[in-house]
Amino acid sequence: MGPSFSSETSAGFRRIKAVLVIYKAVVVAVVVVLPMLASLSESSKCEFSAIFNFGDSNSDTGGFWAAFPAQSGPFGMTYFKKPAGRASDGRLIIDFLAQALRFPFLSPYLQSIGSDFRHGANFATLASTVLLPNTSLFVTGISPFSLAIQLNQMKEFKVRVNEFSSTDAPVSVHLPSPDVFGKSLYTFYIGQNDFTSNLAAIGIEGVKQYLPQVTSQIAGTIQELYGLGGRTFFVLNLAPIGCYPAFIAELPHNSSDLDMYGCMVSYNNAVSDYNNMLRDTLRQTRKALPNASVVYVDIHSVMLELFRHPTLHGLMYGTKACCGYGGGAYNFNPKVYCGNSKEINGSIATASACDDPQNYVSWDGIHATEAANKLVTLAILNGSYFEPPFPIYEICDLQPIG
Repeated sequence: MGPSFSSETSAGFRRIKAVLVIYKAVVVAVVVVLPMLASLSESSKCEFSAIFNFGDSNSDTGGFWAAFPAQSGPFGMTYFKKPAGRASDGRLIIDFLAQALRFPFLSPYLQSIGSDFRHGANFATLASTVLLPNTSLFVTGISPFSLAIQLNQMKEFKVRVNEFSSTDAPVSVHLPSPDVFGKSLYTFYIGQNDFTSNLAAIGIEGVKQYLPQVTSQIAGTIQELYGLGGRTFFVLNLAPIGCYPAFIAELPHNSSDLDMYGCMVSYNNAVSDYNNMLRDTLRQTRKALPNASVVYVDIHSVMLELFRHPTLHGLMYGTKACCGYGGGAYNFNPKVYCGNSKEINGSIATASACDDPQNYVSWDGIHATEAANKLVTLAILNGSYFEPPFPIYEICDLQPIG
């Protein structure tokens, strides 16, 4: 289990030293272990046959833009060289995880052309929430594809797979076999929009009132997927939103609320409270499902370390966005979002991308760059951020993520 870095006490600084030791271990894995894995044949075995992902824009590989086509550059500029349905300059954590497991990138469930579901499906969509969006709870701009909808899509997907396999109709080469659901990894990276969508309107204390419903809904979804055959679940916790350029620029706070790294203490503390609640909920879920592996994945500690000490990890900028407008400490203006142009004070303002996103933690003020996502994935695969420990290297012959 990786250490947490939410405190500014001396104990917190001891934890920072500890994470650097872990990071060095990750480097060893890259330099020594992964090249050896590269020599393995493409037929290397893995107990997982597929990945089924549930989430929001942090893991959406094109679902939202398949439903509402409109994405333009500079999104996708680093890896795909064009917009690829991701809210980043390149690959996401789910992309790197799929590569490590020797799978192709996950096709969005909502993508009607060119999808290949033989190794899983991605139900995540940008702006999705865990709880059902409604006017009494959320502000406008939230996706209709909540976690409950994504679960229903998963159920329908399984029905269709079973139908194709039980009839005389030719089985589509782009669908998995019916036994895939018990041999898959189920991943969750969702909850950020439940946390942030109402912060400006009702504040931290108001948001805290419904966060227990969020963790309960995630647990209930895991139990339903268990009923569908799922046995291995990775649940990623929330990143420190108090360090994201967009939230620092937009959310109300005093200068006294900023720590020595420029992050908002009160908001980060609230995220830590939520993560602890999520951890406790998953512990209870684990007891209820003794035949399942329900793993809490602490990406919060990794992201907080990157925001606080970017230069120690090959980056340069923590709380400054690569793609934005206005320059300054955050390079974020809520009036003009990444890739868009708008008239401001009589002049046309364009939120353009930097030339070196590989040096940034934050891509557009809200999402991580490919560089940060890669570092987070390496930390996950190192195994130090799983609770309880999960032997992923014993289960799969992982390949290097390039």
